Amino acid sequence: MRYSRCRTLFGDEDFAKLQKAKVLILGVGGVGSYALDCLYKSGVTNITILDYDTYDESNLNRQIGAEGNIGKSKVATLAKLYPKITPIEQKMDLAWLESFDFEPYDIIIDAADTTKVKVELAKKQYKKLIMSLGSAKRADFSKIEISTIFKTHGDALARKIRNELKKAKFNKNFTVVFSPEEAKCKEKGSFVAITGAFGLAICSEVVKKILK
Repeated sequence: MRYSRCRTLFGDEDFAKLQKAKVLILGVGGVGSYALDCLYKSGVTNITILDYDTYDESNLNRQIGAEGNIGKSKVATLAKLYPKITPIEQKMDLAWLESFDFEPYDIIIDAADTTKVKVELAKKQYKKLIMSLGSAKRADFSKIEISTIFKTHGDALARKIRNELKKAKFNKNFTVVFSPEEAKCKEKGSFVAITGAFGLAICSEVVKKILK
């Protein structure tokens, strides 16, 4: 059976919780696509993915679904690979954030790139949120950490988000995956061992939260 080893690991009662959980993934690139793959293979299939991008050649080094699909919609492509999911092709901006209904979801994974959206999302949905921070420009898997936003260090994106939250006098914590590793390059280089590991770490955190 497809999920027999997951059932063996988690037990029938907890596995049933995974199958009932509703997860939203914002951004299905180098991090989000691996979180999706991990969750789907673990029995969490009630997943909505939201992205507006199409694949290009620069995605081939790190994104599930990119091979053979240059120029095609990411969410539409992934919906064919993972047939039980719900794809939404939508740009993530502040207007979308104000109008989108987050209530149905148990967990929200933020694997998006826009700092303003990440900050406002955190303010609204911190209780359900697991956020990916900077995974580009890094190469050392052992440096990856899972913590809360106000305990992050050595990550420029995390610092921006912390500062914006402090300006807004927002002090609620939420789970993040980050790496304090010093940047290996100036341009936005990336390595799937890191971007994929961020996605897998997020998947593990989602499972832990569901089973709590």
